[in-house]
Amino acid sequence: MKRLASYILLWIGFWSNAQNEAIFEQATLAYNEGDYEKAISNYLEILDNGEHSAALYFNLGNSYYKINQIAPSIYYYEKALLLKPNDPEIKNNLAYAQNMTLDAIEKMPETGFSKIYNKITGFLSFDQWAIAAVVFTILFVLLYIAFFYFRYSSRKRIAFITGMISLIIAIISMTFAFIQHNDFKGDRPAIIFSEEVTVKSEPNNRSQEVFTLHEGTKIHVLDSLNEWKKIRLADGKTGWISSENIKALKDF
Repeated sequence: MKRLASYILLWIGFWSNAQNEAIFEQATLAYNEGDYEKAISNYLEILDNGEHSAALYFNLGNSYYKINQIAPSIYYYEKALLLKPNDPEIKNNLAYAQNMTLDAIEKMPETGFSKIYNKITGFLSFDQWAIAAVVFTILFVLLYIAFFYFRYSSRKRIAFITGMISLIIAIISMTFAFIQHNDFKGDRPAIIFSEEVTVKSEPNNRSQEVFTLHEGTKIHVLDSLNEWKKIRLADGKTGWISSENIKALKDF
């Protein structure tokens, strides 16, 4: 009975993947023919089926960009970038979409050490660092075993030195994976979806207006209170905004 259930689940999985692939091909065909609305509908159907991928989000971003819907375009480019942080094509298209937003927000300047730190730790995503840690750990174990089986001292020396290097790289990779994972969990980015929204000094409509934001602007959520979110911009400004005006990026 258990085997039958496993076969059924396996068949459902294959059928679902085949269905999503067929819908993806239809969406791509519609996009190439200039029917961007249909392409969007098909891509969203795949999302509703539970599939997420950088390619899917990237194509959605392209489709929305073609019909001048900047907020959803940026939203899906950013989601694609979360899955493929170093993809140059995604970064390039995102930059084009961001140029169409009304809010010109400059990032806070980074110190030299901070730039180096972010460049090194951000070279891979946390899951890629974790994979690297596993690979180099396995390599260390294999070299450790080889060390005892090699007869010649020269080979033993090479195995020992290479094994130690592999172990060090594995430890560094695991450390970076841990740091990246904590940063990923602590960072809660979102995109403004309202055409224009006023940011308040406190989480209520009676408080002072601090500044105004427009659709497509990226913000970071710091705190929540009822239907309000405390946000921070890239330039360091903070304030409170109603939850209905934003859409979180990390809703996988």
